[in-house]
Amino acid sequence: MTNISKPLLEGDLQSQRDESRGVEFIKSTLRNRLAALGVLIVGLLILTAILAPWLAPYAPEVQFSSDARQPPSLQYLFGTDIIGRDNFSRILYGTRVSLLVGVASMVLAATSGVTIGLVAGYYGGRLDTVLMRTMDALLAFPAVLLAIFIISVLGPSLLNAILAVGIVYMPSFARLVRASAISIREKEYLESARAVGLSDIQIMSRVILLNSLSPIVVQFSLGVGYAILVEAGLSFLGLGVQPPTPAWGSMLGYGRNYMSIAPWLTAFPGLAIFVTVLGFNFVGDGLREALDPHMRRI
Repeated sequence: MTNISKPLLEGDLQSQRDESRGVEFIKSTLRNRLAALGVLIVGLLILTAILAPWLAPYAPEVQFSSDARQPPSLQYLFGTDIIGRDNFSRILYGTRVSLLVGVASMVLAATSGVTIGLVAGYYGGRLDTVLMRTMDALLAFPAVLLAIFIISVLGPSLLNAILAVGIVYMPSFARLVRASAISIREKEYLESARAVGLSDIQIMSRVILLNSLSPIVVQFSLGVGYAILVEAGLSFLGLGVQPPTPAWGSMLGYGRNYMSIAPWLTAFPGLAIFVTVLGFNFVGDGLREALDPHMRRI
């Protein structure tokens, strides 16, 4: 009976420790007021994306020709565009596109970049040289220009925008994880993992990757905001999400020709982009502070 209950007790204690660490991490993050504000902004954005069909007073493609170019009012909170579409509804639906591109492109960048960084940092040698020189070549181009080049080859679409932004930010994850892998691969506990018979894949995934999660999480949260900004730039140039799908960047590009007579066409999409990027940056800074003991507030 004692032999059975002891492992159960140890498992319960470990579960309680993990739970207490999680609670402490959340408290440490939210202790930063800007991080708490960022969490609130991101939470509201996610709710807006989910509830857009119920929050939007009109469908985003519906045109009210008789009410074209109406300024903000009680009927049209953010005004209407040149062909009579409700800006408020289109911005709400545009939240879906921005969050989809931001999160999906960062998942792609993190998955591919982390894999490259693990392999390069763990094995070293010529493989490391080839992989990292390729990443350096991608970093040599400004993010927006590289994304424009990729889109020009693949063609403008939502899927290609996600792919382009993911490729643009892949090197940042690769360099980050490679640096961690190089510093960890000579540690004593890594030699112990080899001694017990773990394979290279198991060592990279269970030892190196787990010890590199903190900077990866911070990079991911910050990268989502930057990805949304790059996607908005692509859509502004007509290379991202294509009409009639509502996207904040394309709304900016559409309204820039009418800024003198209808400034609301650019003001509200621009404000949406600004608030979204700011929210993700606040969250990223808060995570960095919570995960780094040297930056933690007392």
